[in-house]
Amino acid sequence: MLSAVDLFGILIVSCLMSVAILGSLLRTTVAGVGRWCFAYALLAAASSWVLLVGNQPGPGAIMSILLITLGAVMLLVQGMRQFFGLSPVRRDESVVAVVVVVTLAYFTYVSPDPHARVTLASIVFAYGRITVGTLALRHAPRDGTRYAHRFLAAAAYLGALVHIARVVASATGVMPPTTFLQLSLWNVLLLGLAVVTLPCMSIGMVMLAHDQLALRMEKLATIDELTGVLMRRAFMSRANLLLSEAQEKTRPLSIAILDVDNFKAVNDGFGHAVGDRVLARVASVVSRELRSCDLLGRLGGEEFAILFADTRKADAARLANALRLAVERSPDDGVRCTFSAGVSAIVPGDTLESAIVRADAALYMAKAAGRNRVVVAPETDELDALAVVRAPER
Repeated sequence: MLSAVDLFGILIVSCLMSVAILGSLLRTTVAGVGRWCFAYALLAAASSWVLLVGNQPGPGAIMSILLITLGAVMLLVQGMRQFFGLSPVRRDESVVAVVVVVTLAYFTYVSPDPHARVTLASIVFAYGRITVGTLALRHAPRDGTRYAHRFLAAAAYLGALVHIARVVASATGVMPPTTFLQLSLWNVLLLGLAVVTLPCMSIGMVMLAHDQLALRMEKLATIDELTGVLMRRAFMSRANLLLSEAQEKTRPLSIAILDVDNFKAVNDGFGHAVGDRVLARVASVVSRELRSCDLLGRLGGEEFAILFADTRKADAARLANALRLAVERSPDDGVRCTFSAGVSAIVPGDTLESAIVRADAALYMAKAAGRNRVVVAPETDELDALAVVRAPER
């Protein structure tokens, strides 16, 4: 059977391994990782101190070990809050922490009471683990994988159960006072589960960080950084999926190609920084006014595309014109901003690329007709003539 010294040695090694693994993620700037890494370093330091003081620790050593461990627990909780975008430090929690430290000092120096000390410390340890597990479950994504959140929560709750049992056993006198290194059932149980659950918690934290990095990379690959809308490849991929679904269910689908008017003149006259703001403003206004069922993407440069779901050509033209008016009337910051657009329906048996070609041709007609307007492209199997939605008279 492993002794308490052996278990503490294993615990130190596992904490140091967690520090090394979490430390490798520090350069990723994932929120909370720094606190997690420091917390495991403190746990390794506290465990090492236990081995150094041996079976007869003095009040100072006991208090120091407890303070370091409590600090580690608080850092784990704060790191979890920070990871999920919450304020890491809570005022009420800080006040309670001060009260706990004062109370532990009282039961260590003034009126030594091992039972009270163990009970209070175990309550704090259980609180920390329960909070970590609850935060992980509460912020688990509704869509996508939740495995990392559940794995971390399971490891945290398992450790919390032991501390809760220890509180009950200490408060009722079932567990006799013992030193850190004394070989007892409770020490072996507590250390054994710490050896198992603490590395599992760090693994869960690494998985959370990995999931966030994966989402970040996916966003970089699909979302245009300047405008916040889909990039060309992502737009085409999702639009083709919507097209397949619409054709299976025989639902109407239309597409519009938008191009910011006189954009080169804006770049040449005001600079690229102003041009970037114009693009961002157009994308922001269109995204805000667009229906949730529609799809917006940036095809490149100053050109955007909108896929109108369950929408016939005439209705898509009206929607596109409403977007045009919204952009035209938006605050201009000294630079007037309008766009021209071409609209095409996607007919049965059609492809997205061919519809884009027709809409693009209509866009060129809108540009040639004076800009700041929406032109509807004629379809090969329709008899309706080219319709132009002109800007209102001023």
